Amino acid sequence: MATKKMVVTGGAGFIGSHAAEHFSEEGWNVVAVDNLSRGKMLGVAGIDTSAYNWRHLSGNGKIELVNASTADERRMDELISDADAVLHTAGQVAVTTSLKDPRKDFDTNIIGTFNVLEACRKSGRNPAVVFCSTNKVYGENVNSIEVELSGNRYRYSDGRYDKGIPEHFPVDGCEHTPYGASKLAADLYVQEYGHTYGLKTGVFRMSCIYGTRQFGNEDQGWVAHFLLSALRNKEITIYGDGRQVRDVLYVTDLVKAYDAFLSSHLRHGVFNMGGGPANTISLLELLERIQELTGIRPAFRFDRWRNGDQKVYISDISRARAQLNWEPAVGIQEGLNNMVNWIKNEIRTGEKAKEA
Repeated sequence: MATKKMVVTGGAGFIGSHAAEHFSEEGWNVVAVDNLSRGKMLGVAGIDTSAYNWRHLSGNGKIELVNASTADERRMDELISDADAVLHTAGQVAVTTSLKDPRKDFDTNIIGTFNVLEACRKSGRNPAVVFCSTNKVYGENVNSIEVELSGNRYRYSDGRYDKGIPEHFPVDGCEHTPYGASKLAADLYVQEYGHTYGLKTGVFRMSCIYGTRQFGNEDQGWVAHFLLSALRNKEITIYGDGRQVRDVLYVTDLVKAYDAFLSSHLRHGVFNMGGGPANTISLLELLERIQELTGIRPAFRFDRWRNGDQKVYISDISRARAQLNWEPAVGIQEGLNNMVNWIKNEIRTGEKAKEA
């Protein structure tokens, strides 16, 4: 049996690099595609994040690395023409960036996704498509659910959401921010290409994904941002009151969900993807965890709430459990431990060597 080919867009990104690594280990012929621009946008303390992950993948002889952009229609056609699956992780990922530069957000998230889908349609091989969507597609409607304070966190007052936000939660008639709108448009396009052109399509509306090789900042990747800042003795800015709650999912569990969909007999699926109610944490609670793990008391200050922030977001992962036979395996304590060790052993060690 011939080896199947997978194209991973955004292969130098946090999620894309982990996915490329996983599927190459599962026997796929993986082509990781990236234009390496993300490192310039989200560079952390002089680290070119794309180059870091690119170098990591270059040590894996089973992964082909291609410097290309999803904006390049012809190149997408070439790369995807013989693919059996496409994992589309490339995109503009920050709400704040979308507010400052909505055209870039539109071109990256909508045009880039359209080019990938068209390449899949034209290939004639009907490749499966897995798309990285976001919980931001639900927009301001999430904040219409009443919340109450409980210690250092908010929680939903409405018992209908004890399991979190389900996939049928309304997306209409509310503020999304340009980022939420562009991801929702791409989300719907992926679904439509499945129904109209017969592609196998999986849409994963992700909550907070965290793990090693993630370089967060104030705009995106808050768990990594807090850990990196604390271990560098840098002050953290908390927007709002810090009692905002998210469900967090370790990156290897996310990739296993993608694998479960590709291995399933499902033709289409939309899944809210996060750690679920068992893996929730507030910003203030994360600061406490960091102090327990590292002995460092992170310095922080408060600032005003930001546009598009949600006081509570928890994914209802019941559908993924039932249809994909999937369950998060890495708890918060283990996941944070992994990240602390990675930062201490690789990032801080490298920075100290440069300083010497």
